[in-house]
Amino acid sequence: MVKMRARLLLVGLLAAAFLLPLQAANAAQVGSASWYALRSITASGERMNPNALTAAHRTLPFGTKVRVKNLQNGRSVVVRINDRGPFVGGRVIDVSKAAAAKLGMISSGTAKVSVTRLN
Repeated sequence: MVKMRARLLLVGLLAAAFLLPLQAANAAQVGSASWYALRSITASGERMNPNALTAAHRTLPFGTKVRVKNLQNGRSVVVRINDRGPFVGGRVIDVSKAAAAKLGMISSGTAKVSVTRLN
């Protein structure tokens, strides 16, 4: 009976160890977003296109798609990570000008957002 309980406990701990990182990876990040519209080369090697739905994030892999939601007006957009940044404290993502327009944050320059990984 003791061995059976120990095995069940072990199976439960192993399942938790595998499932928790998956849930944490998809958890929303909340913070400030800003936008940029340079014509430089991004950290992924692409030329920055202000008309594309792209963004810069500090750690997510290039090519990752995330949903960015403006918490002030409820608007959201799906962007692809192709650059590194932001490099300003408190900011969690920098979006392209096109993404900022969809989020309704062009005039303000920044917005409080949630960022949820989709893939």
